Amino acid sequence: MSKKYILAGLFMAVCQLAIAQDPQFTQFYAAPQYLSPAFAGSALAPRITVNYRNQWPAITNYVTALVGLDHYFERFNSGVGLLIQSDNQGQGRIQSTDIGLQYSYQFQVGEQSFVRLGLQGSYVNRNINYFGLTFGDQFNDRGFITGSATADPTAQGGSPQNRYLDFSTGGLVYSDWYWVGVSAHHINRPNQNFFVGDQSRLPVKGSFHAGLRIPLGGYTGYGDEWDREISFSPVVMYKFQGKYDQLDLGAYLTYSPITVGAYYRGIPFKRYNQTINNHDALAMLVGYRMDKFSVGYSYDATISTLGASGGSHEISLSYIFEKPEARRGGVRRRDKKLPCPKF
Repeated sequence: MSKKYILAGLFMAVCQLAIAQDPQFTQFYAAPQYLSPAFAGSALAPRITVNYRNQWPAITNYVTALVGLDHYFERFNSGVGLLIQSDNQGQGRIQSTDIGLQYSYQFQVGEQSFVRLGLQGSYVNRNINYFGLTFGDQFNDRGFITGSATADPTAQGGSPQNRYLDFSTGGLVYSDWYWVGVSAHHINRPNQNFFVGDQSRLPVKGSFHAGLRIPLGGYTGYGDEWDREISFSPVVMYKFQGKYDQLDLGAYLTYSPITVGAYYRGIPFKRYNQTINNHDALAMLVGYRMDKFSVGYSYDATISTLGASGGSHEISLSYIFEKPEARRGGVRRRDKKLPCPKF
């Protein structure tokens, strides 16, 4: 009984506070529109991406799914995107759906350098599902569930909902061999609480992401030298939200059609509590890319004091469609594609 009381208490505390942080993806470059609205249209062709993450299944599932659609209009140097996100916390007890529209603009700042700027506006719906929970008045003195309905006023209030608008922005500088970007999400700091009178606002989430694409064997990836890509890409992402921050360090090795990668997540030299280490996870990734289709899988092994969490599983899918002008037989100039890894 004590375990059930503890779990119920923790759940209700989370509901009352509603101080949430955003879902994260190990394969953040496989979820480019989620990373920053500046990536909308970055494939320079119609694209669809799908991402799925199941975090800590041995404790309590945090399941997040994304679907992204974007396209680049070369005539206007502009990209547009649609991003749909579904997030379920605690076996679906807290659910949120986010539908965002994105716009980006690209311009050249040097012989080999380009800048992309992006904006995003989202409509978010969050709700709590009390079904399946047990409350204190449903237990007898011996700790057994009585089977009677709860009279707890929290549960009697139905399923609380909160709907709000959310705005984000981002920027990106890139060339053939490097990229550097920043983004800011929740810049209007929406109130996502479920209870009247509580003005706990969602903290701004900021991020810095950068990397290099180092060709091996003389291959650049932007001409027709070889059919096979061989490259090495070290990457970094630093993000913060509220009083918390996080650092992701990793690298990819691509020997097409296979890509493998490894990540460390944490800030070992910084501690919020002197008795708790600030290591989060070690992640391994494998991906397969053939022509316009790519698929990736990653697993996060927990190395924090959380212990046996079951880690995190993540799957990404992407397909880039043929450009409309190519289907019409038109001849276009060579595209300046982003060098970012696809995973």
